[in-house]
Amino acid sequence: MEVDLEVGDGVAVLTLNAPERRNALTPQMAGEMVAALERVDADDSVGALVIRGAGGRFCAGAHTGTPAGAGADPADDATYTGLSVVYESFTRVGRVRAFTIAAVRGAAVGAGMNLALATDMRVVAGNARLMSGFLRIGLHPGGGHFVLLSRLAGREAAAAMALGGAEIDGDRAVALGLAWESVDDDAVEARAMEFAAGVAKDPALARAAVRSFRMETGPPAVAWDTAVQTERAPQMWSMRRRGGGR
Repeated sequence: MEVDLEVGDGVAVLTLNAPERRNALTPQMAGEMVAALERVDADDSVGALVIRGAGGRFCAGAHTGTPAGAGADPADDATYTGLSVVYESFTRVGRVRAFTIAAVRGAAVGAGMNLALATDMRVVAGNARLMSGFLRIGLHPGGGHFVLLSRLAGREAAAAMALGGAEIDGDRAVALGLAWESVDDDAVEARAMEFAAGVAKDPALARAAVRSFRMETGPPAVAWDTAVQTERAPQMWSMRRRGGGR
């Protein structure tokens, strides 16, 4: 298992547990995430969910075999299905009934940044590294990346990061509206738990309030599911191009 789920006192903690690859996502890990999130939703005692990465690192993106190593045919059934599971892990986070908080230490890159931005709130380390990273490795952004970035930080910041390759730290993330608070690296998870614990005292109220919050503050101008599909075709083209099937 590469995803750990612990529940106590109304708070669920989901940990990406593949530190040897900096918690980079694979279809297997994404599938385990989705299953864990289903368990969170089925447990009415849970009012808040904290998502973190093991080893002091959040998520370095998709594993080199997913999708960058998809080869010459990203439309192959197995590859297409695997990518769909990775995308679903982001959007499923966005549908969790509990209040969701990302505790971001180390790097959040590409798909890892999508995962962080899928939550309701983020607490980040001051020395965290947040970047899109897709174009840097020859891939079109995916997973609704433009929507996730722009709905929080605005069009200019989304352009600078997703197109211009800008990398930011935790302090800059707060200034841009991509995170609520930047703290010392060793305080990130404890601070995220403080927020979670406060909300989780009344799980039923937390879930009702989260539902209203999301209805009133979203969705973005382009629905997330639409954005995922809009980005999918050019991302597949970029995979094939990168894999040598030009």
